[in-house]
Amino acid sequence: MTKPTNTTRTTVTTHTTTKPILVLGGTGKTGRRVVSRLQQRGYDTRAASRTGTTRFDWADENTWEPALDGAGAAYLVDSQLADAATSMSAFGKLAAAGGVERLVLLSARDWVVPAGEEKLPCERAVRESGAEWTILKPAWFFQNFDEDPYFRGQVLDGEVVMSTGDGVEPFIDADDIADVAVAALTEDGHGGQAYELTGPRLLSLGAVTDEIARATGRDIAYRPVSQADFADYATRRGVPQEYVGLLNLLYGWIAESRFAELADGVQRVLGREPRDFADYVRATAATGVWHG
Repeated sequence: MTKPTNTTRTTVTTHTTTKPILVLGGTGKTGRRVVSRLQQRGYDTRAASRTGTTRFDWADENTWEPALDGAGAAYLVDSQLADAATSMSAFGKLAAAGGVERLVLLSARDWVVPAGEEKLPCERAVRESGAEWTILKPAWFFQNFDEDPYFRGQVLDGEVVMSTGDGVEPFIDADDIADVAVAALTEDGHGGQAYELTGPRLLSLGAVTDEIARATGRDIAYRPVSQADFADYATRRGVPQEYVGLLNLLYGWIAESRFAELADGVQRVLGREPRDFADYVRATAATGVWHG
């Protein structure tokens, strides 16, 4: 299923600020891209991570206030831990109280949760922070296949093994996510918006594998397996048990084609179409990263 796309950009004005822009996860897939774009545009950018110059650790609240000191906006990536929403709530309120005007949260597309449980509670924490907020809700990243050691390892081995069946997902380029994040951090007009971000096509893992194989000229096969067989396979490859469970959960959603709908968030924010997977594959294959 697809939604009509809208390539008309939301009317915005540039938000000029001399205050630093804090980027949590500044070395991650999206964070480092956000940092690079902000720096290229001349913004005072503060890349924060557990080991960076600006140290930030969700588990160490003593690192929060120094990272926020004097910042005017912040790009947020949660801890991915069970208490992530609690930490996000405390951090968001600390940020707003300290003068941070704008928070942009990297979240995820909505999913169904059991009765009585809250869906994506980190989003609520940011909405209730007291600062202007924007929430980004992307599909799976293209870059999982070349920047994540586990997924890249499968491509290098010539066999992509997943419990995703024939389901489809609207994979998106992390560069598009970063472009949207920078717009939300530096332009007016995005406050109070939750942008669903997808690529332009629905792709199965079989189709993904075929495109990588064609671009690299290598024999790479997709092998769909049951969740039990995937758990055995991943465990033999040294994947931690808790991560195996998470992958099976995420793969199960793809198998169900739970998010098989295109969204127009990229078009609304940037006024252009999102990058196609084929373009990403050709450019990435040319780097040799899938040849070991």
